[in-house]
Amino acid sequence: MSYDNTNKGIISKNTRKELDTHPDIRGQINVDGVEFWIDGWLKQRNDGTGSFYSLSIKPKNPPAAPAKPAQKAAPKQMADIDDDIPF
Repeated sequence: MSYDNTNKGIISKNTRKELDTHPDIRGQINVDGVEFWIDGWLKQRNDGTGSFYSLSIKPKNPPAAPAKPAQKAAPKQMADIDDDIPF
């Protein structure tokens, strides 16, 4: 029997936080069968009434970048044409 993680996730304290800009919590979440990384930063309310987490998610398997179109070859230079040709 397998466990269905659809529309479920986990978060925990970021034990690798080294800078203030690093997230306070990290985890993963599954939304409609698609896996995402989730990060959170503990913030204080402006009115001083408490705190909250600001969240960010990004896909675990981001779509591949579209291939760059091939560069067009430079137009070929035409050779000098001699105007004395009779035809």
